[in-house]
Amino acid sequence: MEKSQKKQVFLFYCSESEDLARKVASQSDSITLQTIKWRSFDDGFPNIFINNAQELRGQHVAFLASFSSQGVIFEQLSVIYALPRLFVASFTLVLPFFPTGSFERMEEEGDVATAFTLARMLSNIPISRGGPTSLVTYDIHALQERFYFGDHVLPLFDTGIPLLKQRLHQLPDSDKIVVAFPDDGAWKRFHKQLYHFPMVVCNRVREGDKRIVRIKEGNPAGCHVVIVDDLVQSGGTLNECQKVLATHGAAKVSAYVTHGVFPKRSWERFTHKDGLEKAFAYFWITDSCPITVQDIANRAPFEVLSLAGSISEALQT
Repeated sequence: MEKSQKKQVFLFYCSESEDLARKVASQSDSITLQTIKWRSFDDGFPNIFINNAQELRGQHVAFLASFSSQGVIFEQLSVIYALPRLFVASFTLVLPFFPTGSFERMEEEGDVATAFTLARMLSNIPISRGGPTSLVTYDIHALQERFYFGDHVLPLFDTGIPLLKQRLHQLPDSDKIVVAFPDDGAWKRFHKQLYHFPMVVCNRVREGDKRIVRIKEGNPAGCHVVIVDDLVQSGGTLNECQKVLATHGAAKVSAYVTHGVFPKRSWERFTHKDGLEKAFAYFWITDSCPITVQDIANRAPFEVLSLAGSISEALQT
């Protein structure tokens, strides 16, 4: 039986995501990189030009975005809204990190759930010839955010966990791996994908600026314990988890997060130059946050697990 031909995709990207876009394109001859002129008028507002727009008619088109700050969202949304209108066969938006995902609920009247705001903005992407936009994002903070999107967007919630599992199997002590979760939320989010590893579940209690972490269940003694969560900001909770796990006999502690946000260069507290060699053996992140990837390059204990292969596959299905 003849193999079905892979879908040919024209991939555009924002400036921050150029390295990841090139890695995605290198995965398949069916993905062709396209360019955009990202310019500004004197008043600071975007002056954008989509190169080769005439050639996009009838083509499958994708855009690799990075909403790393409020300042870059407007210019990227301008392109995201424009591309489907160029009579393209289909449009896919790849937003590896959905930045407002952890602000998905109200705890008291007056709270603004900005995850819903961003979802509404993306739900207004025009329909292309092929129908609604496909939105590819990774390890969104809460799966119920799927229902924040309107009918013009079909969200595909993917995960970076297969990259972690592949890396863990490559370790010399792969038979001594225990997976730890910093709280019940992380356990609910990831335990089904990591069921074949022994597990430790921690409890996290916040008292002002302090985080008190306790082991709720499981035994880390004598094992290489890998803390798993969807994202890291300041890293305070991860540090507290590491201390508790080490106190209970963990031979080594490592960490994995899909999204290394690290505002205000908070990744610096984890680098080995600060004498934390024994705190974290490895700290794995994906390349969902391009600015962080540039900052931590060649700095132990950080390793980047690239989403390029997964994104390439998603674009061609």
